[in-house]
Amino acid sequence: MTADLAVLTSRLGADDKRILIALERRGLPVHQVDPRRLAFAATGAAPWSLVLNREISASRARHAAHTLEAAGATVLNCAAATDVCADKWLTTLALRRDGVPTPRTTLALTPDAALDELDRFGYPAVIKPLTGSWGRQVGLLREPDAARAVLEHRAALPNPEAHLIYLQEYVEKPGRDIRVVVIGGRPVAAAYRVSRDWRCNVALGAETRPCPIGPELAKAATAAARAVDADLAGVDLVEREDGELLVLEVNHNVELAGAQRAAGDSVDLAGTIAALVADRYESGAR
Repeated sequence: MTADLAVLTSRLGADDKRILIALERRGLPVHQVDPRRLAFAATGAAPWSLVLNREISASRARHAAHTLEAAGATVLNCAAATDVCADKWLTTLALRRDGVPTPRTTLALTPDAALDELDRFGYPAVIKPLTGSWGRQVGLLREPDAARAVLEHRAALPNPEAHLIYLQEYVEKPGRDIRVVVIGGRPVAAAYRVSRDWRCNVALGAETRPCPIGPELAKAATAAARAVDADLAGVDLVEREDGELLVLEVNHNVELAGAQRAAGDSVDLAGTIAALVADRYESGAR
């Protein structure tokens, strides 16, 4: 018999294993499901009442969330949150709508429009793909010749989405950014990500260090997660040299290892996620 609670993940990494163990310790009927082996009928009923969506592929995560919600399941994060977080421009619009401070950002609908916009936007500027993680395909455009070369390359790519150009202000920062893990509307752990590179992604070699969650950081991270309607969120922020906090993006499938290392024994992130899932399960998802 299929378990009533599913964790969707096609890459069973250390974070997901810890979450599954934490759920099993609570006695929940949990089952790990690989979305790559799933197919859904448009008129079918959901095989689970509650789903924790940890799928790493943004396209599979989005379509699974929409399909399962339409079939009657409760999904964490919800399909709307996954949609917004999977698209950097939609995230920016949601943050701006709710008054969450962000760097200056522009979306150009063609590479040519982006090159014209950069004359007004100014250099240096950061170019990012609309969808992506771990700092991949993120570039720093320092002057017009470099921008022209990058944008000509983007124009030649066959994928139409590559022709949509997301430009963000480059923020001078103190050699680090901040990742805050927000669970159930509460900032649970935070880590400085310190790097010699201008990108501070752990996947690119950044080191994680403990970061205190003061009132301003807690307010910004909580507001960002709320703006995108995410129950589970990894909120990335940057500090200007004057200390102002700006939200860069919100991740719907947050990786826990870096923040857990920084937090040490003071918090159990997998256990906190399991507690949220258990609360939703016991309060009516069944």
